[in-house]
Amino acid sequence: MFTGIVEEVGVVVSAERLGSVLRVRIGAPLLARDLPVGGSVAVGGCCLTAVAVGAGHFDCELTEETLSRTAFEARMRPGRALNLERPLRADGRFDGHIVQGHVDAVGRIRSLQRNERAADLVVECPSGLERYLVEKGSVTVDGISLTVAGLGPGFFAVAIIPYTLDHTSLRDARAADPVNLEADVIAKYVERLLVPRGIPGA
Repeated sequence: MFTGIVEEVGVVVSAERLGSVLRVRIGAPLLARDLPVGGSVAVGGCCLTAVAVGAGHFDCELTEETLSRTAFEARMRPGRALNLERPLRADGRFDGHIVQGHVDAVGRIRSLQRNERAADLVVECPSGLERYLVEKGSVTVDGISLTVAGLGPGFFAVAIIPYTLDHTSLRDARAADPVNLEADVIAKYVERLLVPRGIPGA
């Protein structure tokens, strides 16, 4: 389990096709220090396995299933920034919200309006994800735990504080960029429980 609190912004060092698998090397001096081989790490909001760890970097392998359900196909290019987070320790402080690292959908940045150092972010999302979003509720964008500030047909808005803008991949984000989205898992469980009971609107 993750919390959506980004620990480090890593950089794609290389990406190589090995049959149906895309092997990616990510530069991450901080996380690579104590990341074990076989350990989990959230990369851009997607839970991946470190298949190799070296000095200042680690490798992951992405299957076609992962590539088809995330924004990685277009973004795994050398030099691209990726938000990184290790799993929450049992004795750790819970600062964000429950994040599984299971990408629900790929959204697209409609606009990122910078106001001095802060920013207002508007993200287009698929209709299937809208039902899980509520104002002041949580949503994960590229692995970042954010609070929904506004909703509209096919989009949601969040306010980005200066610290988040400076310490995540959003600092390089542009309109039309694809982003990995994960809805709050609690909303999905509530829906699952209500549907068999025939609750109206569920």
